[in-house]
Amino acid sequence: MRELGFDEYLQSMLALPRPGAENFLGFYDHRIGAMCRDARLLLIPLDDHLCHRGDGLFESICFRQGRIFGLEAHLQRMRQGAEVLELTAPCPWEEMSRIICELCRACGVADGDLRVFLSRGPGGFGVQPSECPRAGFYVVVLRPKVHNAALYESGIRAFTSTIPPKQSYLARIKNTNYLPNVFMAREAEKKGLDVAVSFGEDGVMGEAAVANIAIVDADGRFVCPKFTHILPGTTLLAAMQLASQQMTVVQQDIRHEDLASAREVLLLTSSMLCVPVTSFDQKPVGQGELRGRPGPCARWLKERLFEELFAQGTAF
Repeated sequence: MRELGFDEYLQSMLALPRPGAENFLGFYDHRIGAMCRDARLLLIPLDDHLCHRGDGLFESICFRQGRIFGLEAHLQRMRQGAEVLELTAPCPWEEMSRIICELCRACGVADGDLRVFLSRGPGGFGVQPSECPRAGFYVVVLRPKVHNAALYESGIRAFTSTIPPKQSYLARIKNTNYLPNVFMAREAEKKGLDVAVSFGEDGVMGEAAVANIAIVDADGRFVCPKFTHILPGTTLLAAMQLASQQMTVVQQDIRHEDLASAREVLLLTSSMLCVPVTSFDQKPVGQGELRGRPGPCARWLKERLFEELFAQGTAF
């Protein structure tokens, strides 16, 4: 085996192909305290417990037309997760917000996607958090993912996943151990469908791999799952507030029979906001003339969510 010195190793690393570099706009590493645009340097230490233990948190945030959607809500959720993990951020939360805004501005684009990571930090390959003297904080800016506009007109095809909902003590924090979500995404790919949705042994619905599910029931109520085995999504929370202006909003267990009798089934996520689910387990969703077609609530919520998130967004 060859042994390389610093310079030779660095040059060899920089010469490696970098998949996905075309979508990368810039990143910030708090250890260095500066931004960089070179995707070849988008690296974190292998001994950061984020890598080998999944001991960390992340948030997926979008910005559009120069405004970051739900920044404070996302950071508040990360802060709550940090309290659960007993993970002390390497700087004040207000500074983290400022850094995110400065990085977005420095990247020079009005539209993009963010990935924000708070990690246990480097320090060893054990399981004890105490071997990591300082937490890591990383922010990445990506080109916005363009979603097919036809999805909003045709809806998406969902199905019952073989992967159960997460345990409650893990489900409510957005941690970086996402293997169940990976398995669900792989299921969808193998089946040639769009979204896998988890259900517990008791038949109660959980969530999709990267989204929440809600329904408009037969009585016209906006029904959301209880926050027991699901992550309270920032888009779902915003949708609940908006929906309360037009209809009754309740949280209760949702089962297969509720999906079958629902007027609409909705997928809620930061990147796509609100997308109609028009097929579940290869059966059309909805009632009457709207069976298998997008309903009015999906269309209304998508527009209102964008308006609300933009109006309340953090300008940079």
